[in-house]
Amino acid sequence: MVSPLSVSIIGASGYTGEELVYLLSQHPKINIDTLTSRKHVGKTVHQIIPKTRNRIPEILFSDPEPEILAQSSSDLFFLALPHGIASHYAIPLIKAGKTVIDLSADYRLFSNQTYFDYYGIKHPDPQILTKVPYGLAERASIEAIKEASLIACPGCYPTSILLPLLPLVENKLVNTNNIVINSFSGLSGAGKKNTESLLYSECSENATAYGTTNHRHLSEIEEQLFLQSGSNEKIVLQFTPHLAPMKRGILSTIVLPLAEGNTLQSIYETWYKCYGNKPFVCILPSGSYPQTKYISGTNRIDFSGHYDPRTNNLIITSAIDNLVKGAGGQGIQIMNIKYGFHETDGLL
Repeated sequence: MVSPLSVSIIGASGYTGEELVYLLSQHPKINIDTLTSRKHVGKTVHQIIPKTRNRIPEILFSDPEPEILAQSSSDLFFLALPHGIASHYAIPLIKAGKTVIDLSADYRLFSNQTYFDYYGIKHPDPQILTKVPYGLAERASIEAIKEASLIACPGCYPTSILLPLLPLVENKLVNTNNIVINSFSGLSGAGKKNTESLLYSECSENATAYGTTNHRHLSEIEEQLFLQSGSNEKIVLQFTPHLAPMKRGILSTIVLPLAEGNTLQSIYETWYKCYGNKPFVCILPSGSYPQTKYISGTNRIDFSGHYDPRTNNLIITSAIDNLVKGAGGQGIQIMNIKYGFHETDGLL
């Protein structure tokens, strides 16, 4: 009998960390070893994440230093930490021969300059950026994932946008010089913050745009589209995120021109060729629209395409759960791919 994989979750008490712990608690091939939280040291996982009762042992939250964690028996570490902090854990863990799946933004970008421009800090480990696989599960190289000791889990907004868009850009079915994207996120996307703008009385029955010109995920979206486009010209797009009055979920609308000679049929043929056998991709027929309530709690992305002959624009709408497919669930999907587990283990 093969021993279960020993896993630790660093930053396990945030929204993403909690979702990750809950999903891993139903995974048939792993054992949760360590949970860390600076805020809840000494408290039990059942106290902080009550829905794990009767699913995992009564683990105590701890807050060991990265060097101490590196000496633990865990094989794999999920980093559910803010950017700028995750890398300080990743570096000693990798040096100790551990595997790390980072759910922060610290290793998502290939460009050190872009990281500085959008996150405002110098990266502590810039030489490794071009070597870290970008773990967009349905698009990533399986070989690269299996060989890597550090894998970057994509952001939630980028996941909702890149999955339907990348195959079209790669096959040059669309023009990339006039892309406009509007996305709506549930409140959990902002994390657990004691902020007035996130209070129930402020957010209920209210929606608002934010980060209209420099949202950090914009850099990730543009970079991945450029890398897949095969072009020497950078892709520049208009991305506007919105905060929506719901707990979880992301709805994205992507508008861009069809390339000459292409049709909605060729768009769908490309999608089916790319994703037809992918367990977490649901391609909806044109004329139907994804809804966040139907993907809540799942690791699925739903998307569909529509053609506007008046403007020659392709209109794509997609929906994901920001805490599952946009974070913890995708991290587990990457783990399943890396270790040869069934891709859906712990996620159905």
